[in-house]
Amino acid sequence: MPAAQSSSARSRSAYVPRAATQRRRPNHLHRARTDLATLAARLTPRDLWLTAMLHEHRVLTSHHITALAFTGHRNANRRLRDLYFLGLVDSFRPLLQTGSAPEHYTLGRTGAEVLAAIRGTDLASIGWRKDLCARTAFSPTLDHDLNVNTHLVTLATTHRQRSDQHLAQWLSPRSAKRLWGDWIRPDAYAHWHSGSTTVPFFLEYDTGTERPLARLEAKLPGYASLAATTGIRTALLIHTSTTRREAALRTRLTDTAHQAHLPVATTSADLTSAAGLAGPIWLPLGSTAGGRLPLAALAAHWPGLTPALTTQDPALSPVEQDAWPWRPVPPLPSQDTR
Repeated sequence: MPAAQSSSARSRSAYVPRAATQRRRPNHLHRARTDLATLAARLTPRDLWLTAMLHEHRVLTSHHITALAFTGHRNANRRLRDLYFLGLVDSFRPLLQTGSAPEHYTLGRTGAEVLAAIRGTDLASIGWRKDLCARTAFSPTLDHDLNVNTHLVTLATTHRQRSDQHLAQWLSPRSAKRLWGDWIRPDAYAHWHSGSTTVPFFLEYDTGTERPLARLEAKLPGYASLAATTGIRTALLIHTSTTRREAALRTRLTDTAHQAHLPVATTSADLTSAAGLAGPIWLPLGSTAGGRLPLAALAAHWPGLTPALTTQDPALSPVEQDAWPWRPVPPLPSQDTR
C-alpha cells in the first residue's frame, strides 16, 4: 500500500469535497438507497464491515480500503462506486499541486442508517452529521489522522505475509476519548498479536510541527493517573517526525516516565518509513543497551503488560460488548465475492 504523503507535501494541497453536480447519484438509485429493507439483499458482510470501519475511523482512502479488504484496486473501486451510488459512503479527493490523490471515503447517510439499524438504535445516537464529508475534507487534522490510519492499516495487513502476526483491535481517537478522556486522548489504542504474545498499546503520533515537546511531556501525568486509577499497565508508544526530535523528546520524558513507572518507547518516521510499526524500531525509555526492539519484543521487555480495555469493561454498552473486540479485518474472501 502506498505510504501516506508527508505533512509538508499535504500542506501544499487543498482538500475539496467532490460536488454532487460532478458525481451525481442517479435518481432511481438515490430513492433506493433510503430503503433499508431493499439494501438488506444487496449488501455483503464486507460492505457492512466497511460502514463500521468508516464510522470508527472517520476517513479511509481507497488505498487503505483496498489493502484491508480487497485483492486489487479495480475490484475495490468498482465496489466503492456501487456503495457511493447507494449512499453508504461519501467521498472527496484532495486537490494537489502535482499528481493525483486517491479517493478519500467517509460514512454516508445510508451507511449510518444501516449501522444504526444493526445496532438497534437511531441515526442521532450514531453521531453522523450530513456535513461529515465536508468537515473531514477541510479538517486541520486530516494529514495527522491519515498518517495514523496508514500506520495502523499497515499493521492490520501484516497477517497476509506473517500468519502468526495480526492487529487484533484498533480503536480510534474518538473511542479512546470517550473511554479515557478524563485522563488521556491518544491517537489510537490497539492490541498487537505475534504468536502467543500480545502487546496492548496507546499510540501518540507527533508530526513535529503541531505539538511542541512540552505538550507531549504534559501528556505523561495523564497516563500515569490512568494506570494508578485503573491498575492497568499498557505500553505507550510515541512516534515522532525525526530521530533528532526523538532524541530531544527522550531527554525530556525519561525521568517522568521512570518516576511514574510508565512503559514508554519511542521511534521516528525515519525508521517507520522502511520497517513499519511492527519492525525493530522501538527504543524503550531508560534503555539503550539492547538497541531498538520489534513491537512484539516489548512484551518481554516489560513483563506484565495488561490491556486498558476488555469486553467486560463497564464503560462499554451491551451493543459494544457484543461487537468488541473490534478487529480491523473484513470477512474472508470466500464469504464475500462482490
